[in-house]
Amino acid sequence: MKRTLLSMAVAALMATTACSTNDSTTGTTDATSAPANDAMGTTNTDSAGANTNTAMPTDTSMAGGSTMADPNGPTAPHATDAEFMKSAAASDQNEIQLSKLALEKGVTGMVKDHANMMITDHTKSTADLKTIAEKKNVTLPADMDAEHKAIAADMRKLSGKEFETKYVQQMKMDHQKTLNTLAAAQQMTKDTEVQGFIAKVTPVVESHLKMFSSM
Repeated sequence: MKRTLLSMAVAALMATTACSTNDSTTGTTDATSAPANDAMGTTNTDSAGANTNTAMPTDTSMAGGSTMADPNGPTAPHATDAEFMKSAAASDQNEIQLSKLALEKGVTGMVKDHANMMITDHTKSTADLKTIAEKKNVTLPADMDAEHKAIAADMRKLSGKEFETKYVQQMKMDHQKTLNTLAAAQQMTKDTEVQGFIAKVTPVVESHLKMFSSM
């Protein structure tokens, strides 16, 4: 009888020890198997346990401004209103003089129509800007900038379709740059007259850019 009771006690003790060991093992496994959360509370892992999260792309779009202005364009804001006005006047002369050269080269059809439009619209733009500049004692340039003088010299060597293609491409690039300049100056200037000028000419420049981009 005593031997039977002793055997039962030993069996119960072994069973209790086994349960305690299993619980400890399970708790350790659960603690180490759960992945650590990242800063956003989510972590993705592959079959090898490596973190497969990728960074979310950063939105670098420009808020406000012209819908066609290129935020990555080459033109930075001018430091003063006087610098902007001189730059805008030179841009007008670039388009006017290159368009006059296009007419001299005998362009035809839509290219001829566009060249005449450039001369008319940019001459008007210069007149509007000159009125503001005179009030502020700013002398505007009456000729192309050095870069476009060199471009014009190269274009004079071309003719026919080759010239027309170069002219259209140059007009597209110039108007994109001008649009960038206008958008930057709009953010920079505090002068209401300059702001009014920019608001007036921006839609015109946008229409020119669309026109040349569609050719």
